[in-house]
Amino acid sequence: MALSRLAREFAAEIAGHDWSDAHYRLDRAGHQRERDTNAVNGTPLTPREAHSVKVNVMWVTAQVLWGADPNFDVQEFARMCGVKGLSPSWLKNGLRSDRDDNPIPATPRDEDGNPVEELPAK
Repeated sequence: MALSRLAREFAAEIAGHDWSDAHYRLDRAGHQRERDTNAVNGTPLTPREAHSVKVNVMWVTAQVLWGADPNFDVQEFARMCGVKGLSPSWLKNGLRSDRDDNPIPATPRDEDGNPVEELPAK
């Protein structure tokens, strides 16, 4: 099953990003350290640690896509994100759900982590 255009674009961004310095750097989308002229001296994450960050970014993005698209395929999305080594059950279990294939949406929160009411639709 083909991913939506939006899912493909998210996957390309996640796959194309260098996650090894994600813990000390705030920068633009698609950052690649080998092309960076303003390299920050910091200890990069190990490949395993960078993979963990990438998987978590994939899951957070997948959660929203799954809620928006009833045909969303988390396995295909993970593959396109460059996430490897996780079984289909691990991939699905990384998404919040109440039962079967019903995703649980995130609760909007303020800067202090307190739940906030959603803005009314216009």
